[in-house]
Amino acid sequence: MNASSPKADLHFYLQSARDALLWKLEGLSEYDVRRPLTPTGTNLLGLVKHVAGVELGYLGDTFGRPSGEPLPWLEDGAEANADMWATADESREYIVELYHRAWAHADATIDALPLDTVGKVPWWPRKNEVTLHHAVVRVIADTHRHAGHADILRELTDGAVGMNENNRGMAPGDSAWWENHRSRLERTAEEADRRARGSR
Repeated sequence: MNASSPKADLHFYLQSARDALLWKLEGLSEYDVRRPLTPTGTNLLGLVKHVAGVELGYLGDTFGRPSGEPLPWLEDGAEANADMWATADESREYIVELYHRAWAHADATIDALPLDTVGKVPWWPRKNEVTLHHAVVRVIADTHRHAGHADILRELTDGAVGMNENNRGMAPGDSAWWENHRSRLERTAEEADRRARGSR
């Protein structure tokens, strides 16, 4: 195994999450990238909009490196949850390009500063000091979490699964195999539930 630098390791996992999240938009209609698929309105394009703001905040503003990007959905007085969905006026291209600019800005911060650099998170009311290392790990965790949300949303939309087109990370099987697998899991859940109720 080749040795790598801590920054290279962090960047690898951050970029893999970024790429996975954006891949979930590919080939979908405007409706499908925006439509809410959970009771709380979670949607694919909204997840991308959210993580763009996360990167610009934690890996920009926190270290005195504002991007200059206008983010009206994060300003005082903005509608609650406005960073989690895209308006009809906010095109897919605009959101994706914003995310690309956020990557570039965040990567420049990571490259420019030592990992032990201390910044201040403006929106944390107390104990708001954080190292760059901590901030990068936090952004990686947040991005992977939302990429996981996107995995589920995309599968619910059209059945597409995986981290990217070259890494599905799934057991081999055609649609019949997966239907049989899902049916088996349903039967197992029902049996386990019957047993649990019977033991009360």
